[in-house]
Amino acid sequence: MSEGAFVPQSVLTCPLCGTTKTETMPTNACQFFYDCTGCGAVLRPKTGDCCVFCSYGTVPCPPIQLAGPDASCCT
Repeated sequence: MSEGAFVPQSVLTCPLCGTTKTETMPTNACQFFYDCTGCGAVLRPKTGDCCVFCSYGTVPCPPIQLAGPDASCCT
């Protein structure tokens, strides 16, 4: 990803079953929960992460992408 480029989609990977799914990230809210379509597990952010996209996605959430890795989308 080039600096300043915004990527609206991320591929989430379930840490339990390995199912992957491309999802469009919300730009106006943090997504704290995600229901895995493979095993039904409810994913929650890892400690220190602001959302499921930052924990399990291929790219971080929009606020982190735009403001940098030290930003928080939940403040």
